[in-house]
Amino acid sequence: MTIKKNKMNTKLIHGGISEDPATGALSIPIYQSATFKQIELGKTTAGYEYGRSGNPTRDALESLIADLENGSDGFAFASGLAAITTVLFLFKSGDRILISQNVYGGTFRILDEIFNNFDLEYEIIDTENLEKYENVLKNDENIRGIIIESPTNPLLTVTDLNEISKISKKYNVLTIVDNTFMTPYLQKPLDLGADIVVHSGTKYLGGHSDVVSGLLVVNDKKLAEKLRFLQNSTGGILEPFDSWLLIRGIKTLSVRMDRHIENAKYIANVLKNSEAVNEIYFPGDVDFKGYQIQKKQAKGPGGMISFTLKEDYNINEFFKNLKIITLAESLGGVESLVSHPVTMTHACIPKNILEKIGIGENLIRLSVGIEDKEDLVEDLLTAIKKSKNKIK
Repeated sequence: MTIKKNKMNTKLIHGGISEDPATGALSIPIYQSATFKQIELGKTTAGYEYGRSGNPTRDALESLIADLENGSDGFAFASGLAAITTVLFLFKSGDRILISQNVYGGTFRILDEIFNNFDLEYEIIDTENLEKYENVLKNDENIRGIIIESPTNPLLTVTDLNEISKISKKYNVLTIVDNTFMTPYLQKPLDLGADIVVHSGTKYLGGHSDVVSGLLVVNDKKLAEKLRFLQNSTGGILEPFDSWLLIRGIKTLSVRMDRHIENAKYIANVLKNSEAVNEIYFPGDVDFKGYQIQKKQAKGPGGMISFTLKEDYNINEFFKNLKIITLAESLGGVESLVSHPVTMTHACIPKNILEKIGIGENLIRLSVGIEDKEDLVEDLLTAIKKSKNKIK
């Protein structure tokens, strides 16, 4: 079943394999089987032989995410980092990878501490500067890929995905876009020229902080064939139950994202006008540097806000005095979460790099949930008030 021409709200419910062909069940069953009967040598009942190589529940999820991203093939993994690792296996020793400034710390870590050992080099680059990006490609023929987050984590820097993809294609460089913050509901990187889309399904797609998962989508059959081989060979696949949880979460993505955005806009406006806040990073703010590009390439700003408190506010006291918003890793769940990038999500990045790109001790990242927005604002303002003039 394919419904690629249908609108997004319909795709979320009926995309991919939306019912069980064997029984007509509207909820895809959890096919909790490690292996499948072979009728005779080389012949199976429905094309399945071993759980790592393929599973009906996982197939339904992979078909769904491909539909949502307007791609040809989707792939589901045990985590977002397992998905990114599989992408990096496409490259070889001597290749160089470019990464956006202030990408997720886990992406930096795997390049810096693991793939670096196999002579796969990386370089951090400002992907807002398209002229500089092209000059880098002109002068280094070993660059074979670029990993972009737009908006980035945690400073929410926006990259013109269409323009950067055009430049990449001129130099035969793979454009890999982490679309976790936006989801296919708000932004479709393949439509903008990207080669590979990455998701941490743990976040908005799952939406309930109850499943760890990763997804890839491509729109090129040769590239899909390579990734399918790598997925099966390295084995970092998503289990059937987790696949089912992700399918269930995706069905409510649009209504959740609409509420995330509504709340985020409201909270960002309050924080922007707070005397305690030194700087705010939110793509939905008209004064934000990337506002116009974000508006051009995405349906909305998303539900992430980062901000800094002024020097006479103690962030430890701020975190301790929050009652509704939870200090925790992750993002994109129905509950609001707050984190301290320097010591949490980006702790693996050297301090000198963090300082250079603007991630300081006073930076706070807020994943806005779907609670009552007035309650969230009251919680934030109360915690801010109680953190003033405390000794650090």
